[in-house]
Amino acid sequence: MKKISYIQDFPSWKAGFEFFVPVKVRFSETDMFGHLNNTVPFVYFETARIEYIHYLGLYRQDLKEMRETIPVVANQQCDYIRQVYFDEELNIYVKINEVGNSSVDLHYLGVKGDDTVCFTGRGTIVNINKNSGKSVPWTSEEREIFFKAMNVNVV
Repeated sequence: MKKISYIQDFPSWKAGFEFFVPVKVRFSETDMFGHLNNTVPFVYFETARIEYIHYLGLYRQDLKEMRETIPVVANQQCDYIRQVYFDEELNIYVKINEVGNSSVDLHYLGVKGDDTVCFTGRGTIVNINKNSGKSVPWTSEEREIFFKAMNVNVV
């Protein structure tokens, strides 16, 4: 496998994933060559990220109207490893890699049912004020949730 800048030790990195979302490649997600269009993994990352945030208990539906802050994607990258085709079933994994003052670095892994790695990815989300667009530090409760998801004890 090619060297990926944000992965130091692939087996350890891969073993750190627990949460995933299953997806099935739709015909509309393939290109004229019959394989997954290169933009689609970003849609899969979004799906996994949103489900993961819900799983962690953040941004519940009943609280979203009252919030002054929202998480936005600051950057994303995808590294393509293997071809993916129409009707294949994938698991899209997501985990927290690093927590900043107002940001979280997420890592992604797309694998086929036989555990073949198709693509990897990473991206940063930043907590911003809806009105000003300026970054806002995570609350202590949010940071606690993030660190718990990383299996890191907070003192």
